[in-house]
Amino acid sequence: MNELLIKAEQLQQAAKTLALLSTEEKNEALTRIAEALIKQKEWILQENEKDVALGKEQGLSPALIDRLQLTNERIEQIVDGVRQVADLPDPIGEIVEEWTRPNGLRIQTIRVPLGVIGMVYEARPNVTVDAASLCLKTGNAVLLRGSSSALHSNKALVHV
Repeated sequence: MNELLIKAEQLQQAAKTLALLSTEEKNEALTRIAEALIKQKEWILQENEKDVALGKEQGLSPALIDRLQLTNERIEQIVDGVRQVADLPDPIGEIVEEWTRPNGLRIQTIRVPLGVIGMVYEARPNVTVDAASLCLKTGNAVLLRGSSSALHSNKALVHV
């Protein structure tokens, strides 16, 4: 079986667990992610510098290099983004609409996790954390595929 299918099956199992997490558990996990990003900032920056150096060697445009590059300020923005997601209301379990049929049957539309979300994106390492944070908050597992130009950065961010 190929590696992608194996990961997808693992994510399906993880999605079942994520869907059952309480709001408090999800927010605690997001808070810990933010703290870990701060603690590991220097290592993340070192890994990102590898990507930037390779990108320059490969002749990536200055605009692409800028999108690829992480700085102290950009990591702080990523951390702030994770904290903002933690502060958002939990959409899971929210009743979107509700009505009662003439026979007394009550019908509700309720927000639930999708399960597994796949995301493909370019040389923006911040998207790795943004996508993971939003998926965690909504109780979804996520399969991330960033560009090869951000490989070291994305691996570091996922590891943290």
